[in-house]
Amino acid sequence: MNPRLFIWSLTSALAGFLFGFDTIVISGAEQDIQTQWRLDGMTHGLCMSAALWGTVLGAVFGGLPTERFGRRKTLLWIGCLYFVSAVGSALAGEQYTFMLARFIGGVGVGIATVASPLYIAEISPPGLRGRLAGMFQFNIVFGILVAFVSNYLIGNYVDAAVAWRWMLGVEAIPALIYTVMCFTIPESPRWLITHGGQRDAGREIFATVNPDFSEQQLTELVDSVQAGGGEASTKTPFFTGRLQKPITLAFLIAFFNQLSGINAILYFAPRIFEWTGLGESAALLQSVGIGITNLIFTYLGLWLIDRLGRRTLMLIGSCGYIVSLGLCTWAFWTETFQIVPACIFAFIAAHAIGQGAVIWVFISEIFPNRHRAAGQALGSSTHWLFAALLTLVFPMLAAQLPPAAIFGFFAGMMVLQLFWVKFFMPETKGVPLEEMQSRLGIREA
Repeated sequence: MNPRLFIWSLTSALAGFLFGFDTIVISGAEQDIQTQWRLDGMTHGLCMSAALWGTVLGAVFGGLPTERFGRRKTLLWIGCLYFVSAVGSALAGEQYTFMLARFIGGVGVGIATVASPLYIAEISPPGLRGRLAGMFQFNIVFGILVAFVSNYLIGNYVDAAVAWRWMLGVEAIPALIYTVMCFTIPESPRWLITHGGQRDAGREIFATVNPDFSEQQLTELVDSVQAGGGEASTKTPFFTGRLQKPITLAFLIAFFNQLSGINAILYFAPRIFEWTGLGESAALLQSVGIGITNLIFTYLGLWLIDRLGRRTLMLIGSCGYIVSLGLCTWAFWTETFQIVPACIFAFIAAHAIGQGAVIWVFISEIFPNRHRAAGQALGSSTHWLFAALLTLVFPMLAAQLPPAAIFGFFAGMMVLQLFWVKFFMPETKGVPLEEMQSRLGIREA
């Protein structure tokens, strides 16, 4: 692999590290926050989901700066949003300032899920695209693991009165490092050609990431990108029958991702483990185990994604979801609590190798050049809208319903996902972005 290609992809993917850290770090602080400000279930849910509502906003509108100002500038400003959020959350004196700070970080997360996978997909050769774009997801789960470890260490070695503030504030350090690193990456060659009108600059970057290409191959690649961007002159709308198939695919993969219960389980992992009788410290340690499992199986998913393909990994993950969530439902129903941690770890493994490894890669592949940022925004906003809704209502559901009912619902949704993957999801492995349009039956504008 070209070293520059790898470094540029890794730098962009570090937005995923901050995404994972930011969204999960609150899991170790959520009970202290509720106690600190004596929050009822509704207000507690708002505090917990504030970042996710910001994420929805960032995802809905993240395509606009990504298209207008470029992928690189957008990635740089994401780091600034993360930094402000970390400092603001740590210093918040009451719940409303806290919600605002978390909301700002969420906006950064939402834009990151649009700009980062899109940037990597646009600089990557087809045969490496799955692994390189998948680094975004790998960094998400690495950030999740680091957040769980950080929460465990801070929770055990920092004064309990301020530990939750340190848990949230420490994110400012990697946010600053990431922001500085973004100054070293170039703009996406596809954006330069289709949006910036800089054919020669785009060609130069393509030559860097494809050193084995001849002059003729480079010319053909640039011509195909320019032809795909020709839609700019017609200003074709996004929500049309022409794009119905990729829009439906992006919506459904994001919808099913959250209806597995993944964010609810990650956000409330310590509390779920406490349902089984574990103490607070042991529950935090089990959460670290979730992070390690997630990292290992995400790595496995990225190793397989360009070998087995996106659809095959989704089939494997769907079956794993159904088995693990079904066993969790049975365990809580029969009060066989000792097997719950193993079932949760199996659920995390199924997610990591399936939806986790595939979702951001798949969405970044299925839209034409002119509509890729809008398509990424659609998939991302769908993902975060349902994540926010689930996180908002989970504390209330946990108070009203038995755990078996909650896990049973998630298992049922994964049966529907298996049906969708089996009969409707196409394979995108190894297909050049400019050929995806014809593969999906998208008509010329």
